[in-house]
Amino acid sequence: MIKKVNTSDLKVGMFIHDLNVPWLQHNFASNRFMLLTEKQIEKIVKLQISDVLIDTSKGRDATHAPTKEEAESELMEMILDIASEPDPVSKANNLEMQWAESKQIHTEAVKVVSDVLTDARIGKHVSVEKAAPIVSDITKAVLGNDGTLVSLCRIKQRDSYTFQHSVSISALLVTFCNAVGGYSEDELHEIGLGGLFHDVGKMRIPNQILNKPGKLSDSEFAVMRSHVTEGVEYLRAGHSLSESTMKIVEEHHERFDGSGYPRGISRSAISRIGQMASIVDVYDAITSIRVYHKALEPINAMQLIYEWGGKHFDNSLVHQFIKGVGIYPVGSLVRLESARLAVVLRQGQNNLLKPLVRLVFDTRLGYQLPPTDLDLATPSCQDIIVGYEVPTTWGIDPFHFIGKGK
Repeated sequence: MIKKVNTSDLKVGMFIHDLNVPWLQHNFASNRFMLLTEKQIEKIVKLQISDVLIDTSKGRDATHAPTKEEAESELMEMILDIASEPDPVSKANNLEMQWAESKQIHTEAVKVVSDVLTDARIGKHVSVEKAAPIVSDITKAVLGNDGTLVSLCRIKQRDSYTFQHSVSISALLVTFCNAVGGYSEDELHEIGLGGLFHDVGKMRIPNQILNKPGKLSDSEFAVMRSHVTEGVEYLRAGHSLSESTMKIVEEHHERFDGSGYPRGISRSAISRIGQMASIVDVYDAITSIRVYHKALEPINAMQLIYEWGGKHFDNSLVHQFIKGVGIYPVGSLVRLESARLAVVLRQGQNNLLKPLVRLVFDTRLGYQLPPTDLDLATPSCQDIIVGYEVPTTWGIDPFHFIGKGK
């Protein structure tokens, strides 16, 4: 049985199933291991981890600890409360056109980032002029509020992960800031530029470390961490970029509780945009397939982001991020009370729990349905979302049903 245990209750003899921290933030050889010494427990506590998952079938039990399912259910209830609050942002209407435009923007953005970062690797100055037009396109697509561009960013290939991740951070940050409000379009453009350039320092990291399939050694991890300062120095040497752009590059690995890097600063010492960038960076990383972990579904990622609120991230920003990105983003596969499966096409305007969906499968009868759109926010609609589904479990590619009409 998998249980969630407070680190203060850890005992020698327990089997760690998951350390429950952002990837690459700990220096244990594995996420799963037996606690054999008190020093291991002290090491976990020093990482400022509040809770971990243990496997009671492989080690000592923690009698009063909740099971993983009980803990997740409690987390889900809290997230649903946030998601059910009204969302004042209007949504786009022409889904098929928005989807086609978003695909074109995403393809072009990845190509531009590839060119820009490749220039950085060979020592050329970063070309803001080359990146600016595509950042404008990303900003305009996000302001359309249909969510398709951000959803497209979840699809990544391993051989071009760094480029696609940069595009994702740009789109997600603009989405986040637009949802929070108070930013002009010009400011959103500068923020999008910061997202696009946030990992430019990785171009100065040796490929054998950057693309290593296994766990990094302490010395390799130190080199990897240097990408932040390398990126800041590289950008400052070539251009005069805005403060918000530079703060994103400089602070996207800092953490609210001071456990981040490179400076280990905390709370208000981290700029607001830096704190937002750290949330976005972790969210995109854990929803992407990497050599060292599987991709999480957006709702699972949101549960972790919520759980890390007040520790790695500012709580109020976590709540705003959940509302801005949504727990069922475009392309999510959800189960309805009617036992039908549906793909989310558009976020609900007044309630994120009631999006526009496309019905695709009947789980009771076991066959594919003719794709039919259903607006769960319509007063006459009697169906509701009762949970999310992992698409591979059903052999369904949600994106196959988007952008093709009914």
